[in-house]
Amino acid sequence: MTLLDRKTVPPAEGLRPTAPSRATGLLRNLGLGIRFASSGGREGWTRTLLTAVGVGLGVALLLVAASVPHLLDQRSARDQARAEARVSRDHTVPKSDSTVLRITADSEFRGRSVEGFLMRPEGAHPVTPPGVASFPGPDEMVVSPALKELLGSPEGRLLKERLPYRITGTIADPGLISPGELRFYVGSATLTTAAGGHRLADYGARDPSEPLSPVLIVLIIMICVVLLVPVAIFIATAVRFGGDRRDRRLAALRLVGADIRTTRRIAAGEALFGAVLGLLTGLLLFLVGRQFVGAVEVWDVSAFPADLVPAPWLAALIAVAVPVAAVLVTLTALRSVVIEPLGVVRSSRSHRRRLWWRLLMPVAGVVVLALTGKVDKYAPVNPYPIACGAVLVLVGLALLLPWLVEACVNRLHGGPVPWQLATRRLQLSSGAASRAVSGITVAVAGAVALQMLFAAVGDDFNRMTGQDPSRAQFTTSSENVTGDAAARTIKEFRATKGVQAVIGTVEVYVTRPGKYEGDIRPTTSLSIGDCATLRELARIDSCKEGDAFVVHPRNDKGMAAWMDETARKGKEVEAGSGGKRSVRWTLPADARTVVSRPDPMGEDHWGIMATVGAVDPSTLPGATVNAQIKVDESVADVSEYVRNTAARIDPGMYVASLNSVTRDRQYASVQTSLQVGATATLLLIAASMLVSQLEQLRERRRLLSVLVAFGTRRTTLGWSVLWQTAVPVVIGLVVAVAGGLGLGAVMIRMIAKKVTHWWVFLPMVGAGTALVLLVTLVSLPLLWRLMRPDGLRTE
Repeated sequence: MTLLDRKTVPPAEGLRPTAPSRATGLLRNLGLGIRFASSGGREGWTRTLLTAVGVGLGVALLLVAASVPHLLDQRSARDQARAEARVSRDHTVPKSDSTVLRITADSEFRGRSVEGFLMRPEGAHPVTPPGVASFPGPDEMVVSPALKELLGSPEGRLLKERLPYRITGTIADPGLISPGELRFYVGSATLTTAAGGHRLADYGARDPSEPLSPVLIVLIIMICVVLLVPVAIFIATAVRFGGDRRDRRLAALRLVGADIRTTRRIAAGEALFGAVLGLLTGLLLFLVGRQFVGAVEVWDVSAFPADLVPAPWLAALIAVAVPVAAVLVTLTALRSVVIEPLGVVRSSRSHRRRLWWRLLMPVAGVVVLALTGKVDKYAPVNPYPIACGAVLVLVGLALLLPWLVEACVNRLHGGPVPWQLATRRLQLSSGAASRAVSGITVAVAGAVALQMLFAAVGDDFNRMTGQDPSRAQFTTSSENVTGDAAARTIKEFRATKGVQAVIGTVEVYVTRPGKYEGDIRPTTSLSIGDCATLRELARIDSCKEGDAFVVHPRNDKGMAAWMDETARKGKEVEAGSGGKRSVRWTLPADARTVVSRPDPMGEDHWGIMATVGAVDPSTLPGATVNAQIKVDESVADVSEYVRNTAARIDPGMYVASLNSVTRDRQYASVQTSLQVGATATLLLIAASMLVSQLEQLRERRRLLSVLVAFGTRRTTLGWSVLWQTAVPVVIGLVVAVAGGLGLGAVMIRMIAKKVTHWWVFLPMVGAGTALVLLVTLVSLPLLWRLMRPDGLRTE
């Protein structure tokens, strides 16, 4: 064998090249995308941070929404813990070393409720409400932190006059529903059961919550859908920030040998990194913002930081759904882009967006809602088809918007230079503008549908009280007071600033004296007031001081006959039920019989009515004073003056405003929740539009610099930015109004109501227009900075 002979060397074992597995290749490509996103230099980090901020804002709001169940549970638990125990309400509680006498002293200050109690211990170890460390002494007061701050401020001067007690402590969090609650407990040394005090043995009610009506359940479902769908769309929009630059970079990867599948996986890796970073950003925003939530009050609603705890399964769902949605949105967006080694080819006019499949989703949503059937107030509501149908309609509107924007802007030609710059930009790339507006489109559409629902069912939750606020605006009452104190009460109300008239009566129950053979002694009421007051309570033609009247009910002859058993003309009646302080008075024989008239409260009063000249009210024992007060509403803080007078006379005096209509508490609570959620969603949409606008300006930095270098005025570019934002918003608002009216009509049909308001969309349109102006105004500083010739510099 020579050196030239050919030899065959067997291959070494273990050195054979092996193709990577499919999973390994996928992970490798995703990792490469993550590396591009995390180490792409200044431009790469700017794009990633924009995505993280956008996703983070949405995630933070989702975490807040996921905390609502825990927040409501905690509020309800604290409310029940401080409520009077059932044993105190349902049984006669014997006096003991721990019992407490208390009376409600609720009030109102400039539209805000002020809840409180007067309390007197009956032993050495009285029970204390949750959050109260020690029982307040006589004329001492324990207050909530918000009330303490208000009383110490110049704004609370009038309220300080109403609560002139010395503050000895503050109510801790366990005794409050929210940080902004105004609540107090006042110690008393004179409160008795005869003065209205109620004996309390313990705190901690365990009352079952009142079930919601089916209509309210439908409203709550719609509120959740309307508030959360825009958040999801916002997150989907945020993961596509910087899409143009990403596509150009992927074209460079194609140039060095990457195939289509690899480039898509790399893009998915970038989106995954941005989404995960957005999750962390959202969690950080949530944890930081939660520390300040106690100082924020929206629509008189606030919360303790400890109450904002997301439900574990909802938090896990957010943590999984956001990255998965980011990857899916990215892969779906790349299907309309052809990435070649020498560039990126997008859908041309010959391949315009298809309409048919975009219409399928809203039509399917309407069909689902139509097939759900009518909501029966006696049957449980299935929330899933309602939520599914509403989501399909709203998401369908977001999918329909890009097609409409493209179809409309392609028909815009001519006009001033700013208009041409804006329309040409939209004609070249309308996708980014459509995505930025999709959130506001969905939010406005949902808000229009909700407003139609609230308008249609509002009358069902409003009850006519029969009260007449034109005759009096306030009603007050105190029980078990002396006749002299009752007369003084009416006099002081009439002397109060801003009070025009007082319909005031001193009332006692009178009985027929002497022996009576029946089981029940004939009894009626004796009301004493001046002639002006008596005319408000009965149909009296003429009246002078010293007159007395027998007032019969309007439509109850049986009650009139029973009342006449006591009100015998020329005979005596007795006040005080035969006690030591009982008083007898003879009803004049010439007393006229008249018919009752509804008072401003809408209530009828019958019995014996007399003027002060006929009966001296100061001689009556155990009287009740009722005053219905008419005020001059042009006087500032007139309601506070009335309440201050009432508190000065009797801290436990009942004071209420007269309203012709009263609203169901559950309905009002749902409406307040909608207002709070809508405010948060609108702020998120404004942030979404602003971030999207800044991202688009950053992408156009070189183009703006070129236009300025060629002599384009900055005002021209500013107007072009405004038009570029306004045109998609106008189209989006048209879609939102049409979709919202349609969705609202279908939902109203579901609850068997009729559409009563077709113009509820006008405030929503105004809000959308305001958002456009606000976003444009905030983005102008960046626009001025980008419009400099040095933006042409490149490396």
